[in-house]
Amino acid sequence: MLDKKKSIIGVACGGYSSEKDISLKSGFTVYNELSRSGWKVFLLIINDDEWYIKTSDIEKIKFSKNDFSFNYNKKNYKFNVIFNAVHGQPGEDGELAILLDSKNIPHTSCNFSAANLTYSKKDCLIEAKKFNIATAKSIYIDSEDKLIESEIINEIGLPCFVKANKAGSSFGVYRVSDKKMLRPSIKNAFKEDSQVVIESELKGREVSVGVYKDIDGIKCLPVTEIISENEFFDYEAKYLGKAIEITPAQIPNEWIDSVIKTSIYLYKKFNLKGICRSEYIFVDDIPHLLEINSVPGLTEQSIVPKQCKAAGISLNLFFEKLLIEAINKN
Repeated sequence: MLDKKKSIIGVACGGYSSEKDISLKSGFTVYNELSRSGWKVFLLIINDDEWYIKTSDIEKIKFSKNDFSFNYNKKNYKFNVIFNAVHGQPGEDGELAILLDSKNIPHTSCNFSAANLTYSKKDCLIEAKKFNIATAKSIYIDSEDKLIESEIINEIGLPCFVKANKAGSSFGVYRVSDKKMLRPSIKNAFKEDSQVVIESELKGREVSVGVYKDIDGIKCLPVTEIISENEFFDYEAKYLGKAIEITPAQIPNEWIDSVIKTSIYLYKKFNLKGICRSEYIFVDDIPHLLEINSVPGLTEQSIVPKQCKAAGISLNLFFEKLLIEAINKN
């Protein structure tokens, strides 16, 4: 069991992807909330070239990945548990989980196989289809594949979405309404990843479902409906106020029950851990899965904190629940 006075908590954030800045904001949110609750907590900043402990705007403390220790104020510290707030690589793709699991350090997120599965939109959708989960019609292409626009359009139709397979926060996502937009959209998506998913456009109401596990079992936060001012829920809509997010969602009760049941089912089937967020669009009363985020955003603009507020759960208590569950699952 965690002891506030003795436990050393690390909040990992940053990373190697386009989502780095968002991850840093998520990390600061977690750090501030846990610090306010009396936890001994440190920010672990993950960069391409170095990992370090941040204690102020100017101080960087050397950090050892060998034993996850560091020296601070002439004292050696080792983390008892890591709160994973790294969106993208290496936090959301499972690389960090491999490292932490090899050192028997508890963490708040999925193991490698679950993280790696959901980080790939392609693999996640293929696996979901095996469980008869509805999805958009989709095809997958690699960077070396020959592009024949007419064949793609005949298969998927227009409008369609071009998505970098392994990217988040709507980086590398483009809505294509005209054939001439397809090739440049694919080219831009390949800047984020070497694989691209091309999906038919789903017409319907979009919702987001936060699922987590605590000592009482698997639970869903209140469902959020997303109404974007833009053509889809892109970066501007997510982080720059170009969307209306309604929590709890004002949708039929049958839809709420259906999407909660589906989200909990996938949480179990995919062996997910911590807080995960699933995205759906309802078509003909059926929730169609878009993707699953195993390390969702925790900034002030992010959906999960708003869902916690709607549920009457303070963020510091919610983050504590995740820390305790991380210890229990270990």
